[in-house]
Amino acid sequence: MTDSIKRDAYLELLERKNCELDTLMDIGKTLASSLDLDRVLEVLMDKVAVLLKPRAWSLLLVDEDANELYFEIAVSHVGEHLKKIRLKMGEGVAGWVARHGEPVLIEDVRNDPRFAFHVDQAVAFSTRSIICVPLKIRERIVGVIELINSLEEVQFKDSDLKIISTIADFAAIAIDNARNFKTMNELVITDELTGLFNANHFHELLERETDRTRRYKTEFSLVFLDLDHFKGVNDTHGHLVGSRILSEFGRFMKKHVRSSDLCARYGGDEFVIILPNTPKQGALSMVNNLRTMVAENVFLADNGERIRVTASYGISSCPEDGTTRESLIRVADSAMYDVKGASRDGVKAY
Repeated sequence: MTDSIKRDAYLELLERKNCELDTLMDIGKTLASSLDLDRVLEVLMDKVAVLLKPRAWSLLLVDEDANELYFEIAVSHVGEHLKKIRLKMGEGVAGWVARHGEPVLIEDVRNDPRFAFHVDQAVAFSTRSIICVPLKIRERIVGVIELINSLEEVQFKDSDLKIISTIADFAAIAIDNARNFKTMNELVITDELTGLFNANHFHELLERETDRTRRYKTEFSLVFLDLDHFKGVNDTHGHLVGSRILSEFGRFMKKHVRSSDLCARYGGDEFVIILPNTPKQGALSMVNNLRTMVAENVFLADNGERIRVTASYGISSCPEDGTTRESLIRVADSAMYDVKGASRDGVKAY
């Protein structure tokens, strides 16, 4: 090999190493400046494309409840089709890596029994070579990064496996940071017993909704509800059973309202619901349906005794009953107490 060829090869290697170093520095800066997981993963995968030039690449995360992998990111002309596919742990190369926690480089998938040919068939793709590395958080596998078919003439190399393993470590850190941040945020705004929003966050949500209504000239309604005679449940069955029923009631509410509705525990056995884009008549219809479902639902005491719970409901609507947080709370609360002072197990709006 001539000195000129050696020099060119050395310069090419040096350029690649500099590119790798720049990539890792850019990733590090992104991690340090953002807790937005989508943004961090977007930067990571963009760097993968520039540095390793795969024809297709994916980031799959583990669904621990289902014991499956799903495509969080899939970059290729069949990416949208891939996002509809799930792999069982151990299935295919990605599933094998997720189960065993070991990186793999496969030059020709036709010679590897771990490859899941049915995925290629399902999305009309032809896989030739694969690099797949695990995403680990404190020795726990949370996903994998998979690169498919190099765009260049040469196949993936061991050096590619090393650099994508380093990038996978960064991705795992980003996922861990984002999940921890999400958990901390949820603890701040969530009522621990019911899993609904807490009172502090409810006030923020209500203020936000009144601002939005003023800005866009829309309508929304607010529902106050208080469980009837709930002290009797605590006195008869004990506070542990009472707390469990409140917890179950929180899940019941989330299940039986619309996905856009916002439920919170206001305090004790009192709850609130914000109904966006819902005028008073719509709120009355929705709350009457909810009242019926609550009255028909059965909770169980520890001894198996059936417990039925009813509630009293009050409704206010914006802008009809007020345009401030305080006025809407006052009207809904007053309507609810009118029901409690009369028949209970009813709904009222002025």
